[in-house]
Amino acid sequence: MQLRLLAPRYWPTWAGLGILRLLVLLPFWVLVPLGHVIGRLLRLLPLPFLRTARRNIELCLPELAARERERLIDQHFAALGIALLETAVVWWWPAERLRKLIQIEGIEHLHAGLGRGRGVILLTAHFTSLEMSGRIMASLAPLNILYRPTKNEVLALFLARCRTRHGGRAIRRDDIRALITALRNNECAWYAPDQSYRKKGAEMVPLFGIPAATNTSTSRLARITGATVLPFFCERLPGAQGFRVVIHPPFENFPSDSAAADTERFNRLIEAQVRIAPEQYLWIHRRFKGLTPDYPDYYARVLPQRA
Repeated sequence: MQLRLLAPRYWPTWAGLGILRLLVLLPFWVLVPLGHVIGRLLRLLPLPFLRTARRNIELCLPELAARERERLIDQHFAALGIALLETAVVWWWPAERLRKLIQIEGIEHLHAGLGRGRGVILLTAHFTSLEMSGRIMASLAPLNILYRPTKNEVLALFLARCRTRHGGRAIRRDDIRALITALRNNECAWYAPDQSYRKKGAEMVPLFGIPAATNTSTSRLARITGATVLPFFCERLPGAQGFRVVIHPPFENFPSDSAAADTERFNRLIEAQVRIAPEQYLWIHRRFKGLTPDYPDYYARVLPQRA
């Protein structure tokens, strides 16, 4: 470890990791309500995430009354607090302890996909159980996890070590060559391309009926490698019951001639999963952005007019 990682600017990070390491010694049935409290405290802070979450819910679930939307925001921040402590569980709990909390459906689709010998793209989305989903899937097969590097060097080093400790391999999300190599070696790749994306290959694809700048690379990867594409989602069960992972059957006739249409098929699955557990979707992300200047700014702050 380089000495610069001990610089004062990283002390809060080290302190936070130390606290998480101590908290993870608690049983799961204690961690869940504790995370719930942490989330409710975050809800009270003047964070910009709160306004983003409120706007996203207004856009995606307009059928909810104002009181229902505020209740969902409360539940979402509770889910974020739980996810924080849940991440510590992912990092430090041994496999035999974690296994007691996991239910898996559709594992036969994973076995069949690997049996084809061309690799498997495990396609998922940004729910609050994101880190847990990676740990669970890495327990089923060697897993390559695409990630976005963080600027905090201590956290980046720590995340890299934790993700490889339990059967995973971290690949930068822009290292497409490494991803293709892994798939051609009949390995699995954990891929969550559902966030706002405005680089090469982006297209405007509807989510909840609203066109948004979206990464459509899944089709291209499947075409290049011949990999099986398996959508899957990880749902946090009520209370401290644990987690349910559902691996869906592979997309048929995939990829098609339209990458946007292929991506929209996956968006429909995301929408269905959101309606199952709406509080667990990552509402604090500014998902609705456009590729051109004339796209509406859904997140603009509306200032009160002067009298």
